[in-house]
Amino acid sequence: MAASAIVLGAGMVGVSVALHLRRRGFAVALLDRQAPGEGASFGNGGLIQREAVLPHPFPRNLAEIRRIAGNRATDVHYHTNALPGLASPLLRYWWHSEPRRYLHAVQAFSALIATCLDEHRALAEGTEAMALLRPIGWMRLYADPALFEAALAQAQRAQSEFGVNFTALDGAGLSAAEPHLLVQRAGAIHWTDPYSVSDPNALTVSYADQFVASGGRLLRGDAMSLQRAGAGWRVQSEEGPVEAAQLVVALGEASARLTQRFGYAPPTFGKRGYHMHYRLRGNATLNRPILDTQSGFLLAPMRAGVRLTTGVEFARHDAPPTPVQLERAEPVARELLPLEDRVDAQPWMGIRPCTPDMLPIIGPLPGQAGAWCAFGHAHQGLTLGPTTGRLLAEMMTGEAPFLDPAPYRAERW
Repeated sequence: MAASAIVLGAGMVGVSVALHLRRRGFAVALLDRQAPGEGASFGNGGLIQREAVLPHPFPRNLAEIRRIAGNRATDVHYHTNALPGLASPLLRYWWHSEPRRYLHAVQAFSALIATCLDEHRALAEGTEAMALLRPIGWMRLYADPALFEAALAQAQRAQSEFGVNFTALDGAGLSAAEPHLLVQRAGAIHWTDPYSVSDPNALTVSYADQFVASGGRLLRGDAMSLQRAGAGWRVQSEEGPVEAAQLVVALGEASARLTQRFGYAPPTFGKRGYHMHYRLRGNATLNRPILDTQSGFLLAPMRAGVRLTTGVEFARHDAPPTPVQLERAEPVARELLPLEDRVDAQPWMGIRPCTPDMLPIIGPLPGQAGAWCAFGHAHQGLTLGPTTGRLLAEMMTGEAPFLDPAPYRAERW
């Protein structure tokens, strides 16, 4: 078992970890109860967000907090019965969003984000995955000229400090770029660096196919069956028990429910999100993803149609889906674009795994030799999967990490 590993979780992060370990000669078993990419990796906005150097802070403006507390917004919704269990992590989230502490999060998060395009290309080049990575960026639209000017100033600072690129469009420029938009806006910021993925699930599956083609084992099984096996680890799969010297927990939102059995209970929490696909009328097109700031949701052109992705819902992890935000957003979306029928029979729902300090947990699992963490990527699991895979694989093999892993260490909780 000297150079062997079990990776629990076949989302973008787990698949990327498994592939990087396999490339370094590990015998790797990648285990999930679902097929690759069918968790949170399936239903996101499909953006590899090179511009996302500023993680999402907890609102500290009282007017914004009151708006959210009313529980009628399109971008945020919550279940009242979930709030007691979320009180502690959300309070910590608020604390870490204080401007000076938030600056630390920005510095650590931006170091990861800066690598995302190169690390995806390193996995995708020479494969069918490259066709899924569209270099078209995405646009944020602004109805209020004052908000547009403020956002433009922030974009200029991001360009100066973090090397991200953008183009500013006035109302006429936006209409020319997206001629089937049904509304007028003061302007838009077109973030030009990001890749727009035409099928996020297919991208994860493509990386998983590389893993299998290189000799990796892809298994169905229950991660919660994990137990110690001497100096290593054992988990039950549909093909029987699997043992390995090392273990990686990459189960997204469910990760902490497993690690707490082994003495590590970080204050993670989930942000639920929904999506639905729509056809466009006639010959209408959407050329790139758009997020209308006034409306608070993303519309992205995908293989399956135009995907509407909702904002954030706070609920207990086992609560049934409540696509309230989708019902609120759909009529607004129809005012933005000439949408026709829904494509999907039911709304899709996934859970983003979040930490209070807005940084993922990457590194050794405290108190458990041979066990490692790779979770807590919040909105950026798709973006940061390959980066996390490389960083963790380098740590596990004793290579010099290409990034300083200290800010993401599990011991900080």
